[in-house]
Order: sequence, then structure tokens, then C-alpha cells
Amino acid sequence: MKVTLLGPQRRPTVGTVAASLPPGQPVATITAGWQERESDDAELSTLLGSRDVNLRLYRRWCDVQDRDLGFAAAERGLAVVLDEAQALYLLRLDNELRAVHAIQRRGVGTRLKADVLAESVGAVRELDAAHLRRVDEIRGEFYEVVRPHDRPVIAAHRAEVAGLLADSSALVVTGGHVGVLADVLHLFNVAAALRQPVIAWSAGAMALAERIVLFHDRAPQGPGHPEVYTSGLSVVRGIVPLPHARARLMLDDRPRMAVFASRFAPARCVLLEAGARLDIDGEDGLPPGAQVLAEDGRVTALEAA
Repeated sequence: MKVTLLGPQRRPTVGTVAASLPPGQPVATITAGWQERESDDAELSTLLGSRDVNLRLYRRWCDVQDRDLGFAAAERGLAVVLDEAQALYLLRLDNELRAVHAIQRRGVGTRLKADVLAESVGAVRELDAAHLRRVDEIRGEFYEVVRPHDRPVIAAHRAEVAGLLADSSALVVTGGHVGVLADVLHLFNVAAALRQPVIAWSAGAMALAERIVLFHDRAPQGPGHPEVYTSGLSVVRGIVPLPHARARLMLDDRPRMAVFASRFAPARCVLLEAGARLDIDGEDGLPPGAQVLAEDGRVTALEAA
């Protein structure tokens, strides 16, 4: 499957990508990350040549909430459990990363320090992996109990979404609230229906990866730790998309960035800045020129193999 990841669309480039798609065929769009503004897609429609078909996943989710009260109540309960799991993970993550950064700052570099630092980063990697497994287990148990495919309202929406995707030449996934976007993508089983090229940016790009990593070094309340949030669609593998990286990350803090890159290796932490375009086709991996975080904390461009 061909996937095109773009940088933020304040100065849109999606129209250029869309121009290469087969003419006259519909293009499915997902703007659910915009939540209540989901239908405010006139500009996107123009960029896509007015052949877009919005899948309205957020509206569909609202319909499920209104018509399947049992599912809605169960989903609220799920949110409480997931929030607690995330809070407990962040408590442990804070302690582990404080230790990592304290070791980085301690004295001169020695073999002993390097070994201990690697062990400490390894502990963070294990914590990240354990948290993601726990989140997946919690969600898996929820789906086993509520069985969305057996619930008429959800099953009907899934069938409609699959039908619209089958008739489309491509799928466009925009940004917005990545948690909401991931939830509706999973609920309406979008990954199972994908056969066509996908174009995505910002939260949309994050949701296509194997795991969604939240990050913000420049938040108003101060730097936060990059945190594993949940599993994405795994449409693209081996990468951690970082939209707005230069605005949100302290890229000049190489020790901090080295920890970031090492935590998620061998996956590549990929910077998606304005104007970026990464065409990923099948198992070919990232194209030459992609901006990534190296494990020494530098931003570097991939070279051709």
C-alpha cells in the first residue's frame, strides 16, 4: 500500500499529491480529529477537486453514542481505566527518565557511565513496551465484551464506511485530536477496509503508525516527557511520526533527543515539517532525504541505500 505523509498543511500541499490520483474518481476523507468541526472541510474539498467523500467518522461515533446506550456507557468506563493506566505509566516514566538525564549529566564520559546509561534507557524502553501491551490488553478485553461487530448500529456504520472506501481511489486523513482520531479509526475498522493509497498529515500521520507517541517540549506548563499513548493502525511500520517537530521539540538539546531516538529504535523518529513529503511504498521504507533523529540526538537526512 502506498502511503504519503505530509508536513502540516497551513500552506497546503495536499492538492499537489491529489493531482496525481486517477481523475474523476472519489477520494475518501477523514476529518474526525476536528471533532465538532468535522464538516468544515470546504477548503480541503477544493484542494481535492471537489471529488471528496467525507466518511464522517466523528458524526458516526456520535450516532453510536445516541443510539447504543450500552456501548456508550461501556466506552465511558473504558476511558476511565485507560486514563488511570496512562497516569500510572507517567508516574513511572517520570522517575525512569529523571534517572536517565541525571546519569547523562554526571561527570565525564566513561565506559561505565555509557553502560549504565544504556541500561537506564533500556528500562524506559521496557516500560514503554509494557504500557503499550497493557493498553492493548485493556482495549482487547473491552472489544471482546462489547463485540462491536455484533451491535447493529456499529455494524451498519462499518459496512457503510467499507463501501465508501471500496469506491474511492485514495484516503486522506487530516490532523486534529489524535486520541479521538485513533478511537474512531479502530471503532469503524478502517484498517481492514484499506486497499488504496493513503495521504495523511499531523495527527493523521501519527495514527497510521504502529504506536502513537505524544510529545511536547514547549508546552505552556513546561517540557513533558514523550509518552506512548496507544497503538495506531500499523499502516506504516518502523517509524514514529513527529509533526511540527521544530516547534514542539528541543532539537538543540542533543542529549534529550538522543534519549528520544534511542527509546524507540529501531523505529525511526521522523520529522514532518511544513513542506515535507514522504512517499512510502510497501516494504521500501523511508525515502532518501527524510529528516530523522539519529541516536546521537542530531537531526539528519537519510541517504540513498
